[in-house]
Amino acid sequence: MPNVNVFRGSDASLVLAVDNKESVEGKLAEALIGDYEFSNMVGRLQNVQVKVENELRAYHELGKSFATELRPGNISVSGSIERAHINGALLRLLLGDGAKSPPPNGSIPQPSFNIVISLKNPSLPDNSSTLTVFGVKFESWSFALPEDDFVMEGATFKALRISSEETG
Repeated sequence: MPNVNVFRGSDASLVLAVDNKESVEGKLAEALIGDYEFSNMVGRLQNVQVKVENELRAYHELGKSFATELRPGNISVSGSIERAHINGALLRLLLGDGAKSPPPNGSIPQPSFNIVISLKNPSLPDNSSTLTVFGVKFESWSFALPEDDFVMEGATFKALRISSEETG
């Protein structure tokens, strides 16, 4: 039965996990996730967004104004997060060893990881939704230093695929 309950951001938790611990990218991510304890819960997050785009192509027959068929194409998964904390973790997940000084010579592998978002309404503990975003790599990192507000860092990402699971 599909989950029909609504959730608030306070019902969510987000953790990072490694899908392939044998790859160089997975080993880098596993070390960083362990060092910063992101396998428990990534704290101080807000404005988490995950977007899935399906590249649809319309087929138009000669003499017809409306499309006669829509064909699915490439699927892209992307998103962004903001975090009220600056400790180098997100920057290291973007740049890998390139965030160290001095940077290594040659090419630098980038960590690859999964994002697991769990939603559970405390008043309905048997109902939950879980989104798993696989093969995530951060695309950009930024931070804002406002005059009278919290310092926030942000990152955008791209991913290989996404899955959804519901209970209840």
